[in-house]
Amino acid sequence: MFPPMRGHDYQQSEMYSYLSPEQRVPANHPLRSIREITDRALKGLSRKFSAIYATTGRPSIAPEKLLRALLLQVLYTVRSERLLMEQLEYNLLFRWFVGLNMDEPVWVPTVFSKNRDRLLEGDIAERFFEEVLKQAQEADLLSDEHFSVDGTLIEAWASQKSFQRKDGENGPPPDDAGNPTVNFHGEKRSNATHESTTDADARLARKGGGHEAKLAYCGNVLIENRNGLVVDTELLQCNGTAERDAAMLMAERIEGDDRVTLAGDKGYDTKDFVKEMRHLNVTPHVAQNDRRPGGSAIDARTTRHAGYQISQQKRKCIEEVFGWLKTVGALRKTRHRGIFKVGWVFTFAAAAYNLVRMRNLLSPAVQQA
Repeated sequence: MFPPMRGHDYQQSEMYSYLSPEQRVPANHPLRSIREITDRALKGLSRKFSAIYATTGRPSIAPEKLLRALLLQVLYTVRSERLLMEQLEYNLLFRWFVGLNMDEPVWVPTVFSKNRDRLLEGDIAERFFEEVLKQAQEADLLSDEHFSVDGTLIEAWASQKSFQRKDGENGPPPDDAGNPTVNFHGEKRSNATHESTTDADARLARKGGGHEAKLAYCGNVLIENRNGLVVDTELLQCNGTAERDAAMLMAERIEGDDRVTLAGDKGYDTKDFVKEMRHLNVTPHVAQNDRRPGGSAIDARTTRHAGYQISQQKRKCIEEVFGWLKTVGALRKTRHRGIFKVGWVFTFAAAAYNLVRMRNLLSPAVQQA
């Protein structure tokens, strides 16, 4: 016999609900402002979507819903499309953000992945990134004078065992075809003589002295120094000059004819890089590397200005971008193969970072706090 004031643990098996997912999501939920920015960006991509879909045949998943679902996967660190579809079955917040009604069926994971591949084949990630950045420009959140650049290693979806000789001379037959025992002791391996059989675009690289070499890509971002928003991305194969090569490519794409500044770490302090930056009307505010042969390529003409010290402080904000991309964005180790797909996901994740950053910058509640 239960006390009269004790609630009963009773669940009705079937019932009607008159509340939509829109009513279930709190008015001050962070995803609301992100959804508004996302919808405006997707509206600008409508013509692009129409161009990549056929005029005849069975209707596919709406590309807007696809991109919203992929955005949720990045924002909530969902490690696979199968888990994402599982969440969409019962998570009302996810249903609302994607645009699914309460009774609308969720897609089969393989169907979702197949439709996602259609978006991966185009420049949708770059266009979405640009549309989000356009809104940041309209809100006066971007600096058009001062920038910072840096690169990081994105571990490839390939094991060290897959890194084998290109000539096929890989020793005796494996003891286990599924998971062979491999001994690399005493073998000299390099990108010139070896290649991954899983991801041929990945290259063996290491972060620095004392770190182990891994199959990876070199992901690079360019941020503006006012609010730390990402304004450009570039993913290249790893080599000794990948970060500087990416910085040059992104510096060439900076709009405007006025002189700008570009901050960077000591890895960018080379004579060729500094000379190229000045040729592009860019003042290189890179950290001085006095230990390099011949001394630093940056002299007192640059370092004597107060703006140089400010750039050196601001450039550290780029580590926040990499930290978010690798933890929340799940890019510490990519789940895709091939430089094109990995680059697509890298740019899309950078757009997701901008959405979160813009939400924090534009939200009155956050500003008051």
